[in-house]
Amino acid sequence: MTGWHACPTTATVPEMRLIGWVCATLLGSAAIAHADGPVVQAVEAREQGGAWRFSVTLSHPDTGWDHYADGWEVVAPDGTRLGYRPLAHPHVNEQPFTRSQSGIEIPNGLETVLVRGRDNGGDWGPSFEFELP
Repeated sequence: MTGWHACPTTATVPEMRLIGWVCATLLGSAAIAHADGPVVQAVEAREQGGAWRFSVTLSHPDTGWDHYADGWEVVAPDGTRLGYRPLAHPHVNEQPFTRSQSGIEIPNGLETVLVRGRDNGGDWGPSFEFELP
């Protein structure tokens, strides 16, 4: 068989190990960079007519439609989702950015909530613990 082969037979074992290491390093770095969810930088909340309005500031290395922060959620400490704010487009040149959501119902007696962002790859960022005012 003639032509180009993915693993040339003329490479030595050390060269093959080096090629494997380089490929694994490059692919691993891309996966790690892509796996980080959005980071919540700040949260503000206020009660409005029995429900709450949350303003959440996120940062995320948006690259365009292929990889961007696509939402954030407010969660009770027991894991119950209390509210979700979808984000409809990338924010490549607007970092960090703040978006708000009204009408979030917070159960009586709840003193803290968790807020976290998500990207369109399904990766969730770390939870930000927020003490309700």
